[in-house]
Amino acid sequence: MNLKDALYTRRAVRDFTDAAIDDAAIRQLIDAAIQAPSAMNEQPWSFVVVRDKALLDRISAEAKAQMLRTTPAGLLSHHFQETLGNPKFHIFYHAPVLVVIAAKNDGPWGTIDCALAAQNLMLAARDASLGTCWIGFAQGWLATAEGKAALGLPPGYVPVAPIIVGHPKVAPPPVARKEPEIYWK
Repeated sequence: MNLKDALYTRRAVRDFTDAAIDDAAIRQLIDAAIQAPSAMNEQPWSFVVVRDKALLDRISAEAKAQMLRTTPAGLLSHHFQETLGNPKFHIFYHAPVLVVIAAKNDGPWGTIDCALAAQNLMLAARDASLGTCWIGFAQGWLATAEGKAALGLPPGYVPVAPIIVGHPKVAPPPVARKEPEIYWK
């Protein structure tokens, strides 16, 4: 697949087969991720690969509870309250793999650099016929001391991009894009 095809066909995937993903495939995604640019070539990223279903279940439950507990009243829509309160809702959609990209420090550019690495990882996954989705619901809890400990991250690290990876059951349809707002000077 060429880059343009990957860019134009990458979608958030939330429905996966039960097929496992081998170490070599995950390593290829991480190798693509580390090709991202970084401020002053610091390459501040670290990667945690989670396949343990019990840990994925724990993170899902903890993240949902934390969002419900800490989001100020009025900011969490009724839909999200129902979704997060549903014990059957799994924030990782039962994907076989979670890759968490974490910045090694809380410096001014680490989060941006890790986001660039995340985009590379997601495009490489699309090229490999794998599906991905950045799971924002997980970010708050993963950034806590308990979340970092669950991932085995040192206290100073900052989880930036929790990305699920798996084999899509179906290819999500294209989503219409708005016209870009462009200011020509």
